[in-house]
Amino acid sequence: MLMHRLCLMCSGGLAMIPHALSAHDVARPNVIFIMCDDMGYGDLGCYGQPYISTPHIDSMAAEGMRFTQAYAGSPVSAPSRASLMTGQHTGHCEVRGNKEYWRDVPMMKYGDNDEYTVVGQHPYDPGHVVLPEIFKDRGYNTGMFGKWAGGYEGSCSTPDKRGVDEYFGYICQFQAHLYYPNFLNRYSKAAGDTATVRITLDENIGYPMYGDDYLKRSQYSADIIHREALRWIDSQSADKPFFGLLTYTLPHAELVQPRDSILNGYIARFNDDPSWGGQEASRYNPTVHTHAQFAAMITRLDAYVGEIIEKLRDKGLDRNTIVVFTSDNGPHEEGGADPEFFGRDGKLRGLKREIHEGGIRVPFIVRWPEKVAAGTEQDIPVAFYDVMPTFAEIIGIDEFPGKYANPDKAVDHFDGISFAPAITGKNQTDAHSFLYWEFDETDQIGVRMGDWKLIVKHGVPHLYNLGNDIHEDNDVAAEYPDLVKAMVRLIYTQHTPSEHFSVTLPPME
Repeated sequence: MLMHRLCLMCSGGLAMIPHALSAHDVARPNVIFIMCDDMGYGDLGCYGQPYISTPHIDSMAAEGMRFTQAYAGSPVSAPSRASLMTGQHTGHCEVRGNKEYWRDVPMMKYGDNDEYTVVGQHPYDPGHVVLPEIFKDRGYNTGMFGKWAGGYEGSCSTPDKRGVDEYFGYICQFQAHLYYPNFLNRYSKAAGDTATVRITLDENIGYPMYGDDYLKRSQYSADIIHREALRWIDSQSADKPFFGLLTYTLPHAELVQPRDSILNGYIARFNDDPSWGGQEASRYNPTVHTHAQFAAMITRLDAYVGEIIEKLRDKGLDRNTIVVFTSDNGPHEEGGADPEFFGRDGKLRGLKREIHEGGIRVPFIVRWPEKVAAGTEQDIPVAFYDVMPTFAEIIGIDEFPGKYANPDKAVDHFDGISFAPAITGKNQTDAHSFLYWEFDETDQIGVRMGDWKLIVKHGVPHLYNLGNDIHEDNDVAAEYPDLVKAMVRLIYTQHTPSEHFSVTLPPME
């Protein structure tokens, strides 16, 4: 009964997506989609960051297209990823918040060991297609490495049940707050696994997970997950296309990593000037040099990106591989992180958990040699729920989304628009008339129509004009009552009730 209740399907209206190309007209490229955790719009050199070194991601932008108005699906992790995975905005998708189940489900057996508490987040709707499944439908090998956050352990939505051939990382994003954890999760179709399971790494791939002193543990989960991703990429060939979803946890939460040349370089740099602040506290495991730690985590992530592209080049696969880099939401203040110190919101107001621009506008870079013009900039607004229809068009899925509409539902939601023409230099004729977000934890709703941005907080509307107020400082709701009413009416057309997540709707006047 509990499993059935947690896996209820959502329902709602269907938006047709044009631009579908016939399968025989499309050469199927490989796709590597890299999504990091809590990186702000201004955290990369190519987006104006002056203090943190990101040469590989900057080179990726120079070789491809940099988006300036790309939006995450939500201001926090699980619903943002759900929007990416489902092609739905958070007024429609099943997962709309960071709902944790580590306290809320019964104990389960793990092999012959003692019972343990299941961990993870609210599961994706099992009746709605997710991103790896559309690639499997076109004959792709699929791998995912990093955070899942799409269903707790043993639920109706774990990687083994959702089109993923190889998985390694954290099923539970709450567990991913720690970089030296006691266990990770694995699923390998090739190895004959039948389900996603927990692993203690010392018993499986030689990295000891346990130790009395947390910081003396010899493994570092971000490095291990990255090495597993590289190993999977290395196993691919030109004979069959592949889709890799790399959801790295850097630079989220706990500010800790190996004391190597990357970190030591920033410690030396920042501590030369007392204004950089060296010794600071963390609400996670104790750490020092938090500014250096944060900067080094981004540079470490940048090195991962460089190794991925180098691996593709070494294998002769980079010319036919789309590589995307983005972040799941805006910057955080957790673990001792200090967004103000790095100017991480750039010109944008707001942080993680806010629907102001700083919480949802993210870096978004696409590299596809010979298809995406090098050094280009794209300013059309796009959102995470546009990724699914974009890839569907590129890999030749006909009749999207109609092909994936659930026949057991009266209606099914797909909210995205393909931006494949924009990235390949063609005329982008389709555009959103609006973008939509809602987030229950801080009780916020957001609507963008052109340059107008409505943010509803606890049921109260606030209106901003991004055209002349990108920082959202001037609430002009009182000056444009008719526009506010129109945008409020739109909210009522986009919000569908949820058993598990709720927001306060503004009054309909």
